[in-house]
Parts: sequence; structure tokens; C-alpha cells
Amino acid sequence: MLLNIFAVAGGGAIGAVCRYLIGVLVGRVGADAAFWGAFPLATFMANVLGCFAIGFLSVAFEGPYAGKDQARLFAITGIMGGFTTFSTFSLETVTLFQDGAWGMAALNVALSLAACLVGVVLGRVAASAVFAR
Repeated sequence: MLLNIFAVAGGGAIGAVCRYLIGVLVGRVGADAAFWGAFPLATFMANVLGCFAIGFLSVAFEGPYAGKDQARLFAITGIMGGFTTFSTFSLETVTLFQDGAWGMAALNVALSLAACLVGVVLGRVAASAVFAR
């Protein structure tokens, strides 16, 4: 049990740092894009990348890495749990609604939902291709 807790904690720390770095990178790269002004682009990108990665990892842990419970806890529960930011997404969307930016809020919900679902599917397809031998 203690080893599982350390696996989740270690992965969570890595995921959280990666999420922070996405925010820093997007903040620098996207700062000049007028369209993205109020849109939470870093959170959107983290959610889409995270959904792709969790789709990929889910296939890996169903196939060639099945039974690797601590590795699954480290990667999916830890890293992906620390990296994806659906709670932040929710808060930012509510804030956009409260600030009267209904269009941006709706765009955030629609794009996030569609792109994240596609990300999971593409991650699963990519992993199936990688692990099919």
C-alpha cells in the first residue's frame, strides 16, 4: 500500500510540474495572439494532451504492460492526475460565464469536450499501432 502511495505521489509531482511548464510555454508563445485573449489556452492544451496520453496509456496497461499495477498508478493516476486540469477548466469556464464572456465560455466547453474525446481515441489508436506486433 505504501509503495502505491509513493507511486501516485511521485507521478503526481511530475504531472503537476509538466502542467506548470505548459502554462509557462503557452503564456510565452500565445501572448501575442489577439484571438486567444480571454480563452484559457494552456488549460485547453493540457487537457487535450492529457486525454491523448491517458488514451495511449490505457491501451498500454491493457496490453503489453497489463498487471504492472504500480506503473499504472504512477503513470495514469499520478502523472495524468497531476497533469490534466479539468477542475481548472471548470473554474475558468464558470468565471468566463460570470464575467459575461458567454461565447468564450461556450467555445471552451465545446472545444475541450470534442478535442479531449478525440485525443483519447487517437491515443488509443496510436498505442494499438505501437503495441501491435
